Amino acid sequence: MRTFLSRSIVGAALWLATFTPTLAQILPTTPAASDTTHKYENPAGIALPKTPVPWYKGKLVKATIVPALMITYGATCINGNGLYSSYQANRDIHKLFPTFRTRLDDILIIAPYLELGGVLLAGVESRDDNLNIGLVVLKSELIMLSSTFIVKSLTKIRRPDNSDMLSFPSGHTAQAFLAASIVHNEFRHKSQWYGVGAYAIATSVAALRMINSKHWQSDVVAGAGFGILSAHLGYLTHRNRWGRKPIIPTGMNIMPTWQQGAPGLGMTWKL
Repeated sequence: MRTFLSRSIVGAALWLATFTPTLAQILPTTPAASDTTHKYENPAGIALPKTPVPWYKGKLVKATIVPALMITYGATCINGNGLYSSYQANRDIHKLFPTFRTRLDDILIIAPYLELGGVLLAGVESRDDNLNIGLVVLKSELIMLSSTFIVKSLTKIRRPDNSDMLSFPSGHTAQAFLAASIVHNEFRHKSQWYGVGAYAIATSVAALRMINSKHWQSDVVAGAGFGILSAHLGYLTHRNRWGRKPIIPTGMNIMPTWQQGAPGLGMTWKL
């Protein structure tokens, strides 16, 4: 009897194991996650169409919109023109500073460049290397000096102190704001305060030029625009590859030569 019961239990267990669905068969299975790692790859190498950037979002517009507005405002308030003309501004300034005169504006025009050099000597990492900074400064200075000289010669606005007819725009202000823009562009990734300090110096130059009766309000506002615009154009037209080593020939060999009784140097290289 015991043998019969044991065989019956074993047989029932085998039958249940054979015909009873498993838990995996009862519960719905979750599909495997699709592989999205390579979803945006283009294995065929087909050139995908680029979405054109609207003209008003281009680098040139962003770089020129603010200085263009400053130059335009300066041009509209020459002499007695505009809502707050240069004559009105000159009158109000000399009510506040009737006798104050200083030569500090002749010194402060280079102060932003002194700040640039001091920050670099302090070890603060600039956006570009020293060579590229020098090239941008040189190009920007050429743009600023040529443009302000041409406009001064064409407009022939008399200075407030009647010293000459080269008032518009202010060259001192253009120089100070150009240097301040270089400082701002090179160190804004580290701190905005470098640019704030440089622009504060440039604004002081503009104010002192008016207090010293060397320039009208229109001159300094337009001069600031010319300086900023020159710096931006210097960066936009610079073709060097930022942050990369220059392309130089490798495998260069220099050796002394002797040709027709004259010594010299021969150079060969393999790119």
